[in-house]
Amino acid sequence: MLGAIAGDIIGSPYEYLGFKEKGFPLFSERSCFTDDTVLTVAVADAMLHNLDFAQTLKAYGRRYPDAGYGGSFYNWMLTDTLEPYKSWGNGCAMRTSPIGFLLDDESTILKTARKCSAVTHNHSEGIKGSQAVSMGIFLARQGNSKEIIRQEIFRWFGYNLQPHMGEIQPTYRFTITCQGTVPPAFIAFLDSIDYESAVRNAVSLGGDADTLACIAGALAEAYYKEIPAEIIDETRKRLPQDFLDIIDEFYDVMNKKNTD
Repeated sequence: MLGAIAGDIIGSPYEYLGFKEKGFPLFSERSCFTDDTVLTVAVADAMLHNLDFAQTLKAYGRRYPDAGYGGSFYNWMLTDTLEPYKSWGNGCAMRTSPIGFLLDDESTILKTARKCSAVTHNHSEGIKGSQAVSMGIFLARQGNSKEIIRQEIFRWFGYNLQPHMGEIQPTYRFTITCQGTVPPAFIAFLDSIDYESAVRNAVSLGGDADTLACIAGALAEAYYKEIPAEIIDETRKRLPQDFLDIIDEFYDVMNKKNTD
């Protein structure tokens, strides 16, 4: 979960810039959490405490209204309606990493990711992107090889993950669609050698940097099983206490799961 949040914070200064470099400072005064972090924590809270996804997302959004939400989500979170708005934007995929970490069978992961997405993004592409990220995290934390992850994501969702960073990075452009964000984020992870390189790959695509790095960072945490201590420290110091409380509870649950 911190892998997703750190990726969001690291990518935040580079959103909209078309930034294509890898040798950038990981943190600066402009590094801050965005809607990706707010909604990831909201999903974790809902999962940990058996809360309604829609109500929890609304509550977190209203508590942090200036985090940079998309227009459709922002309007939705301020209304009393619980009706989704059929979006295929990447906002549903970037918030689903807790599902892939906390759940332990494919069927439940797919159903829960669909449920989490569909409260807002009930378009088939939005649901597919959310399920793919959750499933990718599950496969990675189960110890599968990158080649198996690549094959399984194609088998389940039809995403072509064969291209490498060198093939997609020069021509990649900013997009907020699930179908334009999730596969490149996977490729950024698949072409990495550790957590940091996965996030640097994602930012260097020159697209929706915080969301690409959020997704790639979550996958990298699940696969590599560690995040450098200095990245964790810099990330935690940029988060409010209510987020840290949920994050610490999340890792308590994960540690217990791993020792049972």
